Amino acid sequence: MSKSSPKLQWLKVRIGEDYNWWVAETSDPVHWDVDGLSIIDPRQKAHIVDLLDALREYGFDIEVFESAFYAFRITRKLPDNLVELTRVSESFLESEEDVFLLPDILDEEKSPYADFLDQITRLRVKMLNSLIDFAESLEIDEIEEQIREQQNAEYMEGKSIHVFNEVTAILEFIPEGYELEVGEDAKEASTDEEEIDIDLPDFEEDEETLEEDETMKWDDDDDDIDGSEDGDDDEDEDMEEEEDEDFEEEDEDEDEDSSRKSKRGRPRKG
Repeated sequence: MSKSSPKLQWLKVRIGEDYNWWVAETSDPVHWDVDGLSIIDPRQKAHIVDLLDALREYGFDIEVFESAFYAFRITRKLPDNLVELTRVSESFLESEEDVFLLPDILDEEKSPYADFLDQITRLRVKMLNSLIDFAESLEIDEIEEQIREQQNAEYMEGKSIHVFNEVTAILEFIPEGYELEVGEDAKEASTDEEEIDIDLPDFEEDEETLEEDETMKWDDDDDDIDGSEDGDDDEDEDMEEEEDEDFEEEDEDEDEDSSRKSKRGRPRKG
């Protein structure tokens, strides 16, 4: 599947205080502004795929999802809490590899990502109208207006809108005062901060960890030293016992010699 932006080959990302991942640098700074540029992590991607499955029976084409994102794999950990990602050319839906997803937003109005948002909004409305008995059918404008109000409120608070929140706001949208049945809403599993966080591959340990390891080694050495001192004390005690035994044997020999001498020197009775 062909994609635009051929110069976009790698990214440097970091996790924010909101437990979401944000782009810090790209290989194509001319076309990609990293200010507020967010990226979906592997766990978020899996959650979105689960939500999209519910839309398939309403006509959703999963290929629209794949065409809306660039996939990146983890390459290595960098200083300053950065992680380097490199672009993946093969299909991220057919692969089991954990990848990050960057939305294709070069053209905000006509981008594949914008088309993706339009389609899931339309199908979410269709799904809700079929599952909930509204007095009047839900309209697309109603979803867009409510989501826009929420995003504007966050923007006024100085918050950037993360792509994961933008997508799930549509896929999990339910009008105020309504709810879906548990069975119908089962696929809309909630995600908290802990679930959003991901486990990075084993990288080289940082300096702090190394210092702790060396400290641990010193403690081990101290234990060894203490153990050797205890061993030396035991050896000293054994040597002292052996010396005492030698002295006792020498004293016994001297007593026997003295006894013999006294007997030999005793005058005979005439």
